[in-house]
Amino acid sequence: MKDHLMSTYARLPVQFERGEGVWLWDTEGRQYLDALSGIAVCGLGHAHPAVAEAISTQAGRLLHTSNLYGIPLQAELAERLSLLSAMQRVFFCNSGAEANEAAIKIARLHGHGRDIESPAIIVMDNSFHGRTLATLTATGNRRVQAGFEPLVQGFIRVPYNDLDAIRTVAGNSNAVAAILVEPVQGEGGINVPDPGYLKGIREICDQRNWLMMLDEIQTGIGRTGQWFAYQHEKLLPDVVTVAKALGNGVPIGACLARGNAAELLQPGSHGTTFGGNPLASRAAMAVLDVIEAEQLVAHAAGLGAQLLAGFTEQLSGLDGVREVRGSGLMIGIELDRPCGELVQTAMNRGLLINVTAERVLRLLPPLITSEKQAAMIVDKVSDLVRDFLRG
Repeated sequence: MKDHLMSTYARLPVQFERGEGVWLWDTEGRQYLDALSGIAVCGLGHAHPAVAEAISTQAGRLLHTSNLYGIPLQAELAERLSLLSAMQRVFFCNSGAEANEAAIKIARLHGHGRDIESPAIIVMDNSFHGRTLATLTATGNRRVQAGFEPLVQGFIRVPYNDLDAIRTVAGNSNAVAAILVEPVQGEGGINVPDPGYLKGIREICDQRNWLMMLDEIQTGIGRTGQWFAYQHEKLLPDVVTVAKALGNGVPIGACLARGNAAELLQPGSHGTTFGGNPLASRAAMAVLDVIEAEQLVAHAAGLGAQLLAGFTEQLSGLDGVREVRGSGLMIGIELDRPCGELVQTAMNRGLLINVTAERVLRLLPPLITSEKQAAMIVDKVSDLVRDFLRG
């Protein structure tokens, strides 16, 4: 069959037919343990009955109207997210990139409100914020940007986990309106900042009247062992973006804000056709219901500690392993050499993982993963790493 898809992905030679919990089966009937969750999307695993029932019921009732009209489920979902996050208002969209676009627009409105002619946003090296023109410019990866010049103006880049670099910018520029940062860098290699980094950013933003904007597309909705990663440091940002796990595979994103930032977008200044429609909102409500009922946020914290301890025990000190790090169910194993081939090797062994930043094995298992399944992941990945390093 002729392939009519644009060549935007170097796809692996597998097609999945069905899933159940942490397991997937391909079209040949082979079974795989999914330690990637569709890149942190399927926090409840595959074919979760409560989510499936919610989608089915809503599809038989009402899929879409328009944001020209009131959508009760959307309003209810906004209230739930506001309570969980301590934010005040929510804009719904369809993806993480769109949520970050909304945040960027809020930052620019904030800057213009302070009479800054060309507002700038501080962003970080090795970050990832999306593939729209604004979000790929904000992204700290030249390969994502190559070929799409001219890029969007208004971003100042500094090293991640470096408060002094931010202070230097603050001393040299009066154009900054906001800081956009990931609490843990996912695509950048599961980079976990020092304790106090986010608090330091909060203090700088307070001193300068900047917005603190957190990209929680990958970290949010329980993955790090809190509903939102910033809750580990008991602080409040001004803007938070989420997507991925919110719909467990149904496309939905959200930009949450509080204070003045929550009031900047007004009718005509931003919008969306599909964002927060009845189907997506109902799916997200079901996701939140299950996470709360099954106490999966606390489970993610405990399971993450188990995975880190297991990998540290099996791989720490092994020649070729630079570091094992993580936060909750975001685990990174950094090697001293490129290891992209491990994705295919793991798949051949019935395990789905990812390699990012060339040398980091990235694990993002579902929040519903059991302790026994977590132990399987530790054993399978550790064997994989040892075999690879032996060459």
